Amino acid sequence: MGEEIRLNKYLASCGICSRRDADGLIGQGAVTVNGSPAEQGMKVTDKDEVCVHGRKVAGPDRKVVLAYYKPAGVVCTERDVHAEKIVIEELKYPIRVTYAGRLDKDSEGLLLMTNDGGLIDAMMRGANHHEKEYIVKVDKEWTEEALEHMRQGVYLEELEVTTRPCEIERMGFKTIRMVLTQGLNRQIRRMCSTQGYHVAALKRTRVMNVGLSGLKPGEYRELSKEEVHNLYKQCGLCS
Repeated sequence: MGEEIRLNKYLASCGICSRRDADGLIGQGAVTVNGSPAEQGMKVTDKDEVCVHGRKVAGPDRKVVLAYYKPAGVVCTERDVHAEKIVIEELKYPIRVTYAGRLDKDSEGLLLMTNDGGLIDAMMRGANHHEKEYIVKVDKEWTEEALEHMRQGVYLEELEVTTRPCEIERMGFKTIRMVLTQGLNRQIRRMCSTQGYHVAALKRTRVMNVGLSGLKPGEYRELSKEEVHNLYKQCGLCS
């Protein structure tokens, strides 16, 4: 690299997290540079030793994107002493990667994992309306009225926001397929709750152009060149 760049951008380029999350880690005192606590706005080069939670960060390397089938019970977090299973430890991939969009502990399905902070930033921008597809099973039979309410968008009081219109297809008495273009905190569970339903099982099957593609819980695969090209294209990035 050689030239100086802002620390948050450096961490993002190493695939540690997004720039916003990097600022949070710096503010928490979790980042050191050459053994000293990092400061907001400081700049580094590839000659500096940067550590996060005491672990040395490898410099920017080959960009990888993985499709990972997160099992239920695994927590999307970088570090949590209270979590029995966290996604980074369960994945066991030789290059450090992180997730682009969380799934809550009780949910399962597709996570995209990458060491490209720029891709993570682009995928996390809600204004881009990137599609994510889910299979949702609830505790009782769906009514068409409830489904239509959710298709049109429902008000989530806890978040003080109305959800965007979404695509919903009935797959069974209690099971539906949903396609969302936003990623609010526990959005599907909250949406179902507004209609009097409790989510019994939730699985994400697709993110943008990438699907689970036959993966079993706990398995991962590297995306094909075509998948990577299309993913970066949809995010407005060059692959």
